[in-house]
Amino acid sequence: MWLIRHPPPAVERGICYGATDLPLAADPFWLAQALKAYVPADLPIYTSPLRRCLDFAHALTPHPRVDERLRELDFGAWEMRRWDELERHLLAEWARDPWGFTPPGGEPLRALRERVVAFLAQLPQEAVLVTHAGVMKACCAEIAGFGDWFAYSFDYGQLTLVERGRVRANIAP
Repeated sequence: MWLIRHPPPAVERGICYGATDLPLAADPFWLAQALKAYVPADLPIYTSPLRRCLDFAHALTPHPRVDERLRELDFGAWEMRRWDELERHLLAEWARDPWGFTPPGGEPLRALRERVVAFLAQLPQEAVLVTHAGVMKACCAEIAGFGDWFAYSFDYGQLTLVERGRVRANIAP
């Protein structure tokens, strides 16, 4: 499975924007061309429906397969607020119980994991996913080890190959 995190979205640094539908900050053409050199051309490309992924997926292929389960975590009332302005007691509660905590009006991490697991159960043997860091963490944790969920980190535009139960990150570009 090839995982690609969308390029940087058009949003100020330090803003919580999980399920918010943001455009990309720049034209994705050159990054898409660079990544095509690494990804087998005949694989199906699945994408989150959010524009920052969908626009990039369209730069990779004219007909990406959109799947709602690949969208990022919904942070509810925290969406489009600065991380450093969020209620500290709620962030502390989330840190104490990351799987059980639900951001106000949002969804818990376990819901993200459940929809990603459902998606992976019907995924072809090999595929490309254009998605978000949270979804990529869920994919890698499910395939390469759930205990490493919080250790995974993905940069914008990063291509990650998951094969034989192992994660190989920072392949390109």
